[in-house]
Amino acid sequence: MSMRQITPKQRGFLIVNSHPEGAAATVRSTWQQIPVQTGGRRPVALILGHSAGYGLAALLAGLRQHGIRGVGVAFESADTGRRTASAGWYRTAAVDSLTRQAGGDFAFLNTDAFSEDGKKQVLDLVEQCYGPVDYLIYSLAAPRRTDPVTGAVHHSVIKPLGTSYEAPALDFTGPEPTVSRIRLEPGTEEEKQATIAVMGGTDWSLWVTALAGRRLLAPGFTTLALTYVGSEVTAPVYRAGTIGAAKEHLEATARSLAASPALTAAGGRAFTVVAGAAVTQASSAIPSIALYTAFLRTVLGEDTFRSPADQAVELWDQLEGRTPLTLDDEGRIRLDDWELDDTVQKRVRQLWSDPDHGLIQARAGADWFMAQVRELYGWGVEGVDYTQPVETEIAWPSPR
Repeated sequence: MSMRQITPKQRGFLIVNSHPEGAAATVRSTWQQIPVQTGGRRPVALILGHSAGYGLAALLAGLRQHGIRGVGVAFESADTGRRTASAGWYRTAAVDSLTRQAGGDFAFLNTDAFSEDGKKQVLDLVEQCYGPVDYLIYSLAAPRRTDPVTGAVHHSVIKPLGTSYEAPALDFTGPEPTVSRIRLEPGTEEEKQATIAVMGGTDWSLWVTALAGRRLLAPGFTTLALTYVGSEVTAPVYRAGTIGAAKEHLEATARSLAASPALTAAGGRAFTVVAGAAVTQASSAIPSIALYTAFLRTVLGEDTFRSPADQAVELWDQLEGRTPLTLDDEGRIRLDDWELDDTVQKRVRQLWSDPDHGLIQARAGADWFMAQVRELYGWGVEGVDYTQPVETEIAWPSPR
């Protein structure tokens, strides 16, 4: 037992500790926002990167609406006594509690999904407890990846390609949010390839191959990975940068997988899913994305800005055939029409053209963005008493 009263250790977007009850409360809140549906089959799902962002949203929507069974995989840190466990650790414990209360059947493994040992551990559990997989959702986000064959360690970078990038950014280092300027030099070809090795589709393909090798592809097997297109104002540092190169590789991998003998034999499908903008631990680290998202939230307002959970509900309805698939010309599932609406983007560009004045108009959006970042770590969550000691040594859920 480790009861202690903790306070956030924060500078700007960087928060190095998490609040267990706050993190759990965010999971319970999202769970309650997802409408319950009954009836229908209970597909087996393997979700890689289940503890945050869109992976977490897909997990909660799948559990709540479709009764999915299966395994979630994440790589989170435990409480050390000096530092709390990661927020993803606490969120996983909360999801497990809700799943058990609802009579669900989902297991969670804390392992490096990039490693051969991690793959074996996961596939052994899937094979022993669940059988063939209906859905593989690939939502891994990490700063580095060790190649399981060569042992080389690849590090991803966030850089433009071709030319340097100068743009406004949201600065939270002072008492109030301000606009600063950032400049990034272009990434090298080596950095581009390293980012592709971490964030592209190579490991996704290895997972599908591993499932096929174990005869764990169910008839009609579907696999998908998360991608992003975004606005033209952030394109130099995102879609046209090193990250965008990785996303293009991910999208090419989807086409390759769809035509592979393993998926063809199973009557399977492979898609990338273009989600809309969101405040995640990954996105908050990308220069200019915070300011863009604050402007976008201001333009759309609370009722029109779509959360990852909203989008995950829509995605599952399409995957399960309750609504038609919304595909673009490249075969990607699109969930981002609300963000890229011409009228919305025109207004965002107007704010972006004079960002200092734009921030005055979008101050509520900036405050909302920072509040969302804090909630990612369990801080500033409504209904949580942060003056009280809390248990920080929460056990990782044991498999059923």
